[in-house]
Amino acid sequence: MKVSVIIVHYQVKDLLRNCILSIEKYFQGFDYEIVVVDNYSPDPEWKTLVDEFPDVRFMALDQNLGFSKANNLGVRQAKGEYVYILNPDTEIEGAYFKEILDFADKQPRIGAVGLRMHNAKGQFLPESKRAVPALINSFEKLFTKFNNNAKSYYRNDIGETEIAAVEVMTGANLLMKKSVYEEVGGFDERYFMYGEDIDLCYTILQHGYRNFYFGKYAILHHKGESTVKDKVYLKRFFGAMEIFIDKYYRKQKPLHFLLMKVGLKVKHFLEARKIRS
Repeated sequence: MKVSVIIVHYQVKDLLRNCILSIEKYFQGFDYEIVVVDNYSPDPEWKTLVDEFPDVRFMALDQNLGFSKANNLGVRQAKGEYVYILNPDTEIEGAYFKEILDFADKQPRIGAVGLRMHNAKGQFLPESKRAVPALINSFEKLFTKFNNNAKSYYRNDIGETEIAAVEVMTGANLLMKKSVYEEVGGFDERYFMYGEDIDLCYTILQHGYRNFYFGKYAILHHKGESTVKDKVYLKRFFGAMEIFIDKYYRKQKPLHFLLMKVGLKVKHFLEARKIRS
């Protein structure tokens, strides 16, 4: 088995169906499996997909464990040499994955690989290639924008269709060897949602591997279809960022930690005001 596709699902049955169909259509030239972990979706209608896709392994959780724990459970069931963490609101768009696997096989100390993503309007999604959050680029991300061609949080110094080493890609589509995933401990389960992909990519780098952005090919990402932008969302999003800076900056760079923590508090307050109004 070359690849195990791990899809954590929550309440987007029709998008999940399209995602599975796209995999079955375009994954050619290698053996693969699909493992779907349902994170206790309130609407049980998704279970109709179990009969529709008999070759897919479905896992139904009895509570919503969050993105990190659910993916870790799915990877434990994986039989592939590689695991491909994939959002249910994505679609593969061509028979290019064999080329991506060949690329990964040839790279020494390969960590994670992430493809270019665009939304339904064809617009490039900049989170496809990112830098590790630090003081300056975090300020830029939260409050303003500097030079659009600079090595910013969104790595604007790298072209959208380039293939290049980067620090961080998105957890919406993340390919890596299962052995690497297991070596670094998988997703940190302190993250319920958001931030866990940044943490995992950074941890992979700290273990001496290289991460790559593969901009030659793209996937469609119906971004945020299962996300409600409310107080719970804000708490989880900014809480995830606090976990990250506490983990990597509190002791290593205390001044940066303090400034970044204040910045997060201010931004959280401003965003909460928007929701209240």
